Amino acid sequence: MSPSFSNTNLCLCVEDNPIPSFSQLLQRGFMVKVRVGCSIKSLLCHQLGLSPEYLEGRIQTILLDGRPVDDVESAIVKQGSILALSAALPGLVGATLRRGGYYAPLRSHISHSEAASSQPIQEGMISLKLFNLPLDELGSTFLKKGIWINGRDLADFLKRQPDAFWSRCKGATVDGKKFDLDKLAKMKWPDRHVFLRVRTC
Repeated sequence: MSPSFSNTNLCLCVEDNPIPSFSQLLQRGFMVKVRVGCSIKSLLCHQLGLSPEYLEGRIQTILLDGRPVDDVESAIVKQGSILALSAALPGLVGATLRRGGYYAPLRSHISHSEAASSQPIQEGMISLKLFNLPLDELGSTFLKKGIWINGRDLADFLKRQPDAFWSRCKGATVDGKKFDLDKLAKMKWPDRHVFLRVRTC
Protein backbone atom coordinates (compact mmCIF):
# COMPACT_ATOMS: atom_id res chain seq x y z
CA MET A 1 0.00 0.00 0.00
CA SER A 2 1.31 3.45 -0.89
CA PRO A 3 2.11 5.75 2.05
CA SER A 4 -0.10 8.77 2.61
CA PHE A 5 1.62 12.03 1.72
CA SER A 6 0.96 15.37 3.33
CA ASN A 7 1.12 18.67 1.49
CA THR A 8 4.15 19.73 3.57
CA ASN A 9 6.97 21.10 1.44
CA LEU A 10 10.29 22.05 3.02
CA CYS A 11 12.92 23.97 1.08
CA LEU A 12 16.37 24.67 2.52
CA CYS A 13 18.93 27.10 1.15
CA VAL A 14 22.50 26.07 2.03
CA GLU A 15 26.01 27.23 1.28
CA ASP A 16 28.27 25.20 -0.98
CA ASN A 17 27.89 21.49 -1.74
CA PRO A 18 24.98 20.00 0.23
CA ILE A 19 26.24 16.40 0.05
CA PRO A 20 28.45 16.44 3.18
CA SER A 21 25.49 17.69 5.21
CA PHE A 22 22.81 15.44 3.73
CA SER A 23 24.73 12.24 2.97
CA GLN A 24 23.13 10.48 5.96
CA LEU A 25 19.65 11.01 4.55
CA LEU A 26 20.65 9.90 1.07
CA GLN A 27 22.32 6.75 2.39
CA ARG A 28 19.49 5.91 4.77
CA GLY A 29 17.02 6.09 1.92
CA PHE A 30 14.57 8.57 0.44
CA MET A 31 11.45 8.15 -1.65
CA VAL A 32 10.79 9.20 -5.23
CA LYS A 33 7.66 9.07 -7.33
CA VAL A 34 8.19 6.94 -10.43
CA ARG A 35 6.44 4.51 -12.73
CA VAL A 36 6.95 1.07 -11.25
CA GLY A 37 6.68 -2.28 -13.01
CA CYS A 38 9.60 -1.49 -15.31
CA SER A 39 13.21 -2.65 -15.38
CA ILE A 40 15.93 -0.99 -13.34
CA LYS A 41 17.57 0.26 -16.55
CA SER A 42 14.31 1.81 -17.75
CA LEU A 43 13.76 3.45 -14.37
CA LEU A 44 17.26 4.90 -14.08
CA CYS A 45 17.79 5.92 -17.70
CA HIS A 46 14.32 6.81 -19.01
CA GLN A 47 12.75 8.21 -15.85
CA LEU A 48 15.59 9.49 -13.68
CA GLY A 49 17.77 10.72 -16.53
CA LEU A 50 20.95 8.67 -16.13
CA SER A 51 22.82 7.88 -19.32
CA PRO A 52 23.34 4.21 -20.22
CA GLU A 53 27.09 4.92 -20.15
CA TYR A 54 26.88 6.20 -16.58
CA LEU A 55 24.83 3.20 -15.48
CA GLU A 56 27.30 0.81 -17.09
CA GLY A 57 30.50 2.54 -16.07
CA ARG A 58 29.83 4.13 -12.69
CA ILE A 59 27.18 2.04 -10.94
CA GLN A 60 28.83 -1.30 -10.37
CA THR A 61 26.77 -2.55 -7.42
CA ILE A 62 22.97 -2.57 -7.37
CA LEU A 63 20.77 -4.05 -4.68
CA LEU A 64 17.03 -4.44 -5.25
CA ASP A 65 15.11 -5.25 -2.08
CA GLY A 66 18.35 -6.42 -0.51
CA ARG A 67 19.37 -8.74 -3.36
CA PRO A 68 22.29 -8.13 -5.75
CA VAL A 69 21.31 -7.43 -9.34
CA ASP A 70 23.30 -8.58 -12.38
CA ASP A 71 20.86 -7.90 -15.22
CA VAL A 72 19.42 -4.37 -15.04
CA GLU A 73 17.15 -5.06 -18.02
CA SER A 74 15.26 -7.95 -16.44
CA ALA A 75 15.15 -6.97 -12.74
CA ILE A 76 11.76 -5.31 -12.13
CA VAL A 77 11.13 -2.41 -9.74
CA LYS A 78 7.85 -2.78 -7.84
CA GLN A 79 5.76 -0.47 -5.69
CA GLY A 80 7.65 0.03 -2.44
CA SER A 81 10.90 -1.48 -3.72
CA ILE A 82 14.19 -0.43 -2.14
CA LEU A 83 16.91 0.28 -4.70
CA ALA A 84 20.50 0.85 -3.59
CA LEU A 85 23.15 2.18 -5.98
CA SER A 86 26.90 2.12 -5.45
CA ALA A 87 30.16 2.11 -7.31
CA ALA A 88 32.44 -0.88 -6.92
CA LEU A 89 32.93 -1.74 -3.25
CA PRO A 90 36.34 -2.79 -1.91
CA GLY A 91 37.42 -6.26 -0.87
CA LEU A 92 36.01 -9.72 -1.53
CA VAL A 93 32.51 -8.73 -0.46
CA GLY A 94 32.55 -5.86 -2.93
CA ALA A 95 33.86 -8.09 -5.70
CA THR A 96 31.13 -10.64 -4.96
CA LEU A 97 28.34 -8.05 -5.02
CA ARG A 98 29.60 -6.38 -8.21
CA ARG A 99 27.14 -7.01 -11.02
CA GLY A 100 28.43 -9.33 -13.71
CA GLY A 101 31.73 -9.74 -11.89
CA TYR A 102 33.95 -12.79 -11.69
CA TYR A 103 32.58 -13.77 -8.27
CA ALA A 104 28.89 -13.20 -9.09
CA PRO A 105 28.20 -16.96 -9.42
CA LEU A 106 29.18 -17.38 -5.75
CA ARG A 107 26.01 -15.58 -4.66
CA SER A 108 23.61 -16.92 -7.29
CA HIS A 109 21.25 -18.16 -4.56
CA ILE A 110 20.69 -14.61 -3.27
CA SER A 111 20.81 -12.72 -6.58
CA HIS A 112 17.67 -10.97 -7.76
CA SER A 113 15.81 -12.77 -10.53
CA GLU A 114 12.42 -11.96 -12.00
CA ALA A 115 10.67 -12.10 -15.34
CA ALA A 116 10.48 -8.76 -17.11
CA SER A 117 6.74 -9.03 -17.75
CA SER A 118 5.63 -9.95 -14.23
CA GLN A 119 4.52 -6.48 -13.09
CA PRO A 120 2.12 -3.89 -14.60
CA ILE A 121 3.57 -0.44 -15.26
CA GLN A 122 1.86 2.13 -13.01
CA GLU A 123 2.52 5.19 -10.86
CA GLY A 124 4.15 4.39 -7.53
CA MET A 125 6.85 5.11 -5.00
CA ILE A 126 10.21 3.51 -4.33
CA SER A 127 12.96 4.06 -1.79
CA LEU A 128 16.37 4.96 -3.20
CA LYS A 129 19.71 4.73 -1.42
CA LEU A 130 22.93 6.26 -2.75
CA PHE A 131 26.50 5.37 -1.75
CA ASN A 132 30.04 6.57 -2.61
CA LEU A 133 30.31 7.80 -6.24
CA PRO A 134 26.55 7.83 -7.00
CA LEU A 135 26.05 9.69 -3.72
CA ASP A 136 28.66 12.32 -4.63
CA GLU A 137 27.65 12.64 -8.28
CA LEU A 138 23.85 12.27 -8.16
CA GLY A 139 22.88 13.35 -4.66
CA SER A 140 22.76 17.08 -5.34
CA THR A 141 20.48 16.58 -8.35
CA PHE A 142 17.98 14.58 -6.31
CA LEU A 143 18.06 17.12 -3.49
CA LYS A 144 17.49 20.00 -5.91
CA LYS A 145 14.55 18.28 -7.63
CA GLY A 146 13.10 17.16 -4.30
CA ILE A 147 12.80 13.92 -2.34
CA TRP A 148 10.18 12.48 0.00
CA ILE A 149 11.36 11.81 3.54
CA ASN A 150 9.54 10.14 6.41
CA GLY A 151 8.65 12.93 8.85
CA ARG A 152 10.03 11.14 11.89
CA ASP A 153 13.32 10.43 10.12
CA LEU A 154 13.61 14.05 9.01
CA ALA A 155 12.88 15.38 12.50
CA ASP A 156 15.48 13.03 13.98
CA PHE A 157 18.02 14.05 11.33
CA LEU A 158 17.53 17.78 11.95
CA LYS A 159 17.61 17.39 15.71
CA ARG A 160 21.00 15.70 15.54
CA GLN A 161 22.72 18.26 13.34
CA PRO A 162 25.64 20.24 14.85
CA ASP A 163 25.99 24.02 14.84
CA ALA A 164 28.16 23.79 11.71
CA PHE A 165 25.17 22.41 9.78
CA TRP A 166 22.91 25.27 10.80
CA SER A 167 25.59 27.87 10.08
CA ARG A 168 25.58 26.68 6.45
CA CYS A 169 21.78 26.95 6.26
CA LYS A 170 20.87 30.44 5.08
CA GLY A 171 17.12 30.13 4.93
CA ALA A 172 14.11 27.83 4.95
CA THR A 173 10.54 27.84 3.71
CA VAL A 174 7.69 25.56 4.73
CA ASP A 175 4.84 25.43 2.22
CA GLY A 176 6.29 28.50 0.51
CA LYS A 177 6.53 30.67 3.63
CA LYS A 178 9.73 31.70 5.39
CA PHE A 179 10.42 29.61 8.47
CA ASP A 180 12.72 30.25 11.42
CA LEU A 181 15.73 27.94 11.42
CA ASP A 182 15.75 27.70 15.23
CA LYS A 183 12.18 26.39 15.15
CA LEU A 184 13.00 24.04 12.28
CA ALA A 185 15.55 22.20 14.41
CA LYS A 186 12.73 21.31 16.83
CA MET A 187 10.02 20.74 14.23
CA LYS A 188 8.15 17.45 14.23
CA TRP A 189 6.19 15.84 11.41
CA PRO A 190 4.55 12.77 12.98
CA ASP A 191 2.65 10.34 10.77
CA ARG A 192 3.42 12.16 7.55
CA HIS A 193 6.01 12.55 4.82
CA VAL A 194 7.76 15.75 3.83
CA PHE A 195 8.83 16.79 0.35
CA LEU A 196 12.34 18.16 0.87
CA ARG A 197 14.24 20.32 -1.58
CA VAL A 198 17.76 21.64 -0.97
CA ARG A 199 19.33 24.35 -3.10
CA THR A 200 22.60 26.25 -2.84
CA CYS A 201 22.67 29.99 -2.26
